Amino acid sequence: MDYLKIYNGQILTPHRTIKEGCVIIADGRIKEVSDRNIAITGAREIDARGKYIAPGFIDIHVHGGGGHDFMDNTLEAFLGIAQAHAAYGTTALMPTTLSCEKQDLLDTIALYDKADSENVSGAQFIGLHIEGPYFSMKQKGAQDPRYIRDPDPQEYKEILASSSAIRRWSAAPELPGALRFGEYMMSKNVLPAIAHTDAIYEEVLEAYERGFTHATHFYSCMSSVSRRNAYRYAGVVESAYLLDAMTVEIIADGIHLPMPLLKLVYKIKGPDKIALVTDAMRAASMPPGESILGSLRNGMKVIIEDNVAKLTDRSAFAGSVATADRLVRNMVELADVPLIDAVKMMSLTPATIMRIDDRKGTLVAGKDADIVLFDENIKIDTTIVRGKVVYSATEVVSD
Repeated sequence: MDYLKIYNGQILTPHRTIKEGCVIIADGRIKEVSDRNIAITGAREIDARGKYIAPGFIDIHVHGGGGHDFMDNTLEAFLGIAQAHAAYGTTALMPTTLSCEKQDLLDTIALYDKADSENVSGAQFIGLHIEGPYFSMKQKGAQDPRYIRDPDPQEYKEILASSSAIRRWSAAPELPGALRFGEYMMSKNVLPAIAHTDAIYEEVLEAYERGFTHATHFYSCMSSVSRRNAYRYAGVVESAYLLDAMTVEIIADGIHLPMPLLKLVYKIKGPDKIALVTDAMRAASMPPGESILGSLRNGMKVIIEDNVAKLTDRSAFAGSVATADRLVRNMVELADVPLIDAVKMMSLTPATIMRIDDRKGTLVAGKDADIVLFDENIKIDTTIVRGKVVYSATEVVSD
């Protein structure tokens, strides 16, 4: 077997920290996790030098990074995004689309399998996340209004039939036909998620019972308490709090959700129901300035400033430029969350939401060897995907 040993580090489990821990990897999987330095003859070795050894970060909502967007529909874009995010500790991610013309969406989906097979130097792809176009126009955010529409059974059935890689689809549950859409997603083992929605509690409850058990970028582009004909109604935010089993994802960049809201979400939902997501667009890991949200061919011009993407008139945010390490750091430094819980929300919880926790999300014997090493400031030192070092801050990584 091809062995890799990581030793002399602080191993983070969902429940405790193993001091001076050791992880043994064989043929891309974790073979053993120990509190002693195990001797393995002929093994390649990584001395963690006291750094944290954690499960790799899992980003279940990401549009781009490194100057690329998945909807550029090029192999270069897919692979470039995977490599860009690996440098910040992400070992697995879900390519995410935007509201667009059907053919553009089909083109992106068609490219996924080829890109997945050639992706050997970046974060692993774990399925597609379709975001839109079935959204509330009132809560469109930076989604292009030209493409927003109600669920069309003929359309979404055709799209799902085009690929088995689609694992999640975000939509507004109050739209005509949305409940049937949710039921169909569930029948195909696809997670329907609530997003860009103006729903009230009664609509969310019904949708939850039809499979909408997850809230996309919580707080962003969704209803809260509103008054309609003098009466107050609870919105999606309150509904997610009231429904204990509903999971949420948050863009913990400190901007989409400031410190008080990060603390509130954590206090009410807890680490088992919160996934940290970047929702990153192409400008993640790139310098400030002008950029494009969505495809280079027909995307929207945006501006990157104050560590966030904005519409050019600065009337709304237009996506995140965060990376996974920043999310974990913010939860610790801004929200006063224990490091173990912050890492859990970036690893085990998203893995559980997407039902891949049988092979990812924790450092347990038999699971994929997806591992990240970082220091006390969450500065990434090494990223390992299925036993292969794909990023090192100190060494040159080759294929």
